[in-house]
Amino acid sequence: MKVAKFGGSSLASSGQVRKVLNIVKADPARRFVVVSAPGKRNPEDIKVTDLLIELYHACLENKETDSIIQTIYNRYQAIGAPFKVDESILKQIYKDLQSLTDMPIENNRHFYDTVLASGEDNNAKLIAGVFQAEGLKARYINPKELGLIVTDEPQNARILPKSYTAIYQWRNSEEILVIPGFFGYTEEGEVCTFSRGGSDISGAIVAAGVKASLYENFTDVDGIFAAHPGYIHCPESMTEVTYREMRELAYAGFSVFHEEALMPSFRAKIPVVIKNTNNPQHPGTRITTERQNHDSPVVGIASDGGFSMIYISKYLMNREVGFTLRVLEILKAFGLNYEHMPSGIDDISIILRANQLNPELEEELMRKIAYEIDPDELRITHDLTMVVVVGEGMKKRVGSMAESTAALARKKINIEMINQGSSEVSIMFVIHKDREQDAIRTLYYTFFE
Repeated sequence: MKVAKFGGSSLASSGQVRKVLNIVKADPARRFVVVSAPGKRNPEDIKVTDLLIELYHACLENKETDSIIQTIYNRYQAIGAPFKVDESILKQIYKDLQSLTDMPIENNRHFYDTVLASGEDNNAKLIAGVFQAEGLKARYINPKELGLIVTDEPQNARILPKSYTAIYQWRNSEEILVIPGFFGYTEEGEVCTFSRGGSDISGAIVAAGVKASLYENFTDVDGIFAAHPGYIHCPESMTEVTYREMRELAYAGFSVFHEEALMPSFRAKIPVVIKNTNNPQHPGTRITTERQNHDSPVVGIASDGGFSMIYISKYLMNREVGFTLRVLEILKAFGLNYEHMPSGIDDISIILRANQLNPELEEELMRKIAYEIDPDELRITHDLTMVVVVGEGMKKRVGSMAESTAALARKKINIEMINQGSSEVSIMFVIHKDREQDAIRTLYYTFFE
């Protein structure tokens, strides 16, 4: 039994949906299909999700919404028309879109989530209608009926463990179940979405729930490349990667697979394969608990921008009991999350995402640290990029760190910070954003050429 998840680019047009239909028909084991909202048909196009965000703001500002609803509906209608989808399904989609404007807005924590989730929800209804029109025994199933119950955290929901038991009851369904991704329901019956891109999470949850033999994630690329194709000409494609390696790569900027989607599959020990809707015969990239091939110590080079670093130096810091705790309490008081916190004997660096800061908050934060910690040196650096070298094989090979730093030195790239965990799965370098492409290229050619 397989669970197949199709992304927005795979469902953007009737032509793309025809490919999805053929993929599902080609393998009777594909019993569960998880769908995203329709994506872009071309680079200038607008995703349905972005149109729904526009609708949300129009509702908030009490502006006219009919034209936006019609534009969204036209996307669904254009996809379904060549398949002669039952008219009642399209009428239901239009009715559902209109009903969004009738929802209470004030003091409604779930309004935004409900508007955005309608993109996936209506697309699941449409795709199920396409399957039925093409002779497949299929039906749409709502996440609430499926049993997908989540925490009450709008835009950041997490699955509740009891959901897996409920989802398992559908394992032997005689119909192909078409499930909308991206959202679930709270125990009180409210819609809550996962973080954006969370249809991957939905697919992994369904795969774990029904104990599938394989979770297929269909996108628009032939698997996962070892580096960004925009930086490297024809980078190598990974045939196999472990969950830990993929987690590191996804966190550090690989957008092919949502980072949080790995955990349900990992815990259930279900292999994941990234495949191309436009080239389904390609084997893609397989994500498993252990890699069979360890010839290459490094599997990928990733990068992600938008970081800031707070540097705190204080003589004999290591002898002050509770020093780090005091720093963390200050961050907590300001509602800030940190990403990394490497330290030395007398100093500590705090890496955090810059989008959490603004000039006023930053000034107040630095003043608070200066007053509470009384450091010898305190500074903040902006416009930083994190570059990560990933591979479980590095722990079995001497010299990976030396080769990495030497490669950056050859290009005269200044390293603001280095961090390597004891697991030795990844080496992280923090550099200025202007040198990101140079760093990716020199590291890639060091390990892959």
